[in-house]
Amino acid sequence: MARILITSALPYINGIKHLGNLVGSQLPSDAYARYMRLRGHEVMYICATDEHGTPAELAAAKADKPVDEFCKDMWQVQKDIADGFRLSFDYFGRSSSQRNRDLTQHLATKLGEAGLIEEVSEKQIYSITDGRYLPDRYIEGTCPNCGDDKARGDQCENCTKQLDPTDLINPRSAISGSTDLEVRETKHLYLRQSVMREKLDKWIDSQVGWPILTTSIAKKWLHDGDGLRDRGITRDLDWGVPVQYEGAPWSGMDGKVFYVWFDAPIEYIAATAEWADANGLDDSAWESWWRTDKGADDVHYVQFMGKDNVPFHTLGFPATLMGSGEPWKLVDFIKSYNWLTYEGGKFSTSQGRGIFMNQALEIMPSDYWRWWLLSNAPESSDSDFTWESFQAGVNKDLADVLGNFVSRVTKFCRGKFGEAVPEGGTYGEAEATVTSEIAKRLAAYQSHMESIELRKATADLRAIWVAGNEYLQAAAPWTVYKQDPAAAAATVRFALNLIRLYGVLSAPFIPDAAAKILDAMGASDAAWPDDLDAALSAMPIGQAFTVPEVLFAKISDDTRVELEERFAGAS
Repeated sequence: MARILITSALPYINGIKHLGNLVGSQLPSDAYARYMRLRGHEVMYICATDEHGTPAELAAAKADKPVDEFCKDMWQVQKDIADGFRLSFDYFGRSSSQRNRDLTQHLATKLGEAGLIEEVSEKQIYSITDGRYLPDRYIEGTCPNCGDDKARGDQCENCTKQLDPTDLINPRSAISGSTDLEVRETKHLYLRQSVMREKLDKWIDSQVGWPILTTSIAKKWLHDGDGLRDRGITRDLDWGVPVQYEGAPWSGMDGKVFYVWFDAPIEYIAATAEWADANGLDDSAWESWWRTDKGADDVHYVQFMGKDNVPFHTLGFPATLMGSGEPWKLVDFIKSYNWLTYEGGKFSTSQGRGIFMNQALEIMPSDYWRWWLLSNAPESSDSDFTWESFQAGVNKDLADVLGNFVSRVTKFCRGKFGEAVPEGGTYGEAEATVTSEIAKRLAAYQSHMESIELRKATADLRAIWVAGNEYLQAAAPWTVYKQDPAAAAATVRFALNLIRLYGVLSAPFIPDAAAKILDAMGASDAAWPDDLDAALSAMPIGQAFTVPEVLFAKISDDTRVELEERFAGAS
């Protein structure tokens, strides 16, 4: 049994996320966590809401609520949506927690004592119209590197170049659009990442098997242009972790908070401490996952995120943990994802274009979304959501292949032998052949899940479903029954065991349907089939089963067209 720590990128608090955010971190991390639990491993699966920074303040103001109240309410909204998609977090925390405040300040102190934090007087953009300093994410302008006119003050999303607000050409306030800006001098803390460039470079090189997407982004930030630069980790804001606190190795930082990208990854650790608190456990419980001097040396740590989050997880967060001089557990594998587009374009909240997570759950069962998104996950390149593709994935894969198999077998058995596993007949070459085929596919499925190639794993799973359909079609028990009821009984008995097997294997991807299947088969033990032959005889003769209701209702063409029109957005 291995100990596996899994973290999903933290969803930001300012609104409900679209399907691209779901498939970029939370959904694949859940499938992986579910699989690893099924394989008997000890799993700690952590996520939280990312609550600090200017966007939270602005969203709260728009909602006419105090920011702390707004964040509390939105945490519950996001938690309910996560539950709706069956995201099986061991704990879903909040980056505004006292645990995160304390830990962020602790790590900042250690970095300061190590000489890795520098006080810098810098020129910062102040908006006369807005009456406030503008944090880097709320300054927009033209990127000096690629010319994109929607670059932000921290990074150009078009070319991913790291920026400072004063780098932008023709800067404007992202709050008001005002260009009535002036540069004022203020003092901030900088994390001296450049000092750690060589150490970070060697560490990244030592990580065997990381996705090319992850390493290429990290290396670009390390070596392009002037290479890895020191990073400001404080902001002039009211909402966040205070920079001035008792024991801080600096002074004169009143009215400033830590940059959201400094404290947000630390919440992975803090949320695990919150989990321990919620379960009445002492600090040793969470420290065993995060401190190598307290037992975390045997933990395998996997992070899931969209590609835009990679620089902060391969450079900033590791620099914080390494630089502290304390024995923190570093990530072993970073699974990063490309973008999910919507009907050839971007999702847009303002234009009502695309499906957002709460809307998705109102329209279709969570399994439909889980299956399509994971079977089309943007692992090697961007993926495009279309209603036509979604309809095909549900109708052909779930309804025609898996759902139809379960329905045909159980209804035929009920009609001819009753609602119990029938006796009679023996297995022969047909059963041996399909068992061999499933064994090969199962090995591939397991291999792809271990390497977190979930899109390939769904193809293997579907092939396992197809193998059962092809077996049933060739065996044709409905025809054989007329001359040889015992032979038909053997076929049905084997097929019922296939259904049970499908329930187990499908659980990481479509947990609701898998649970219905296993319940219908009376499967009190849903252990992973390490012994396939044993798994295919797990339902003894005479074991009762029930015929489940329709597992997957098909999506009609009329429904598809209506949904296409409804979510097309403003023209």
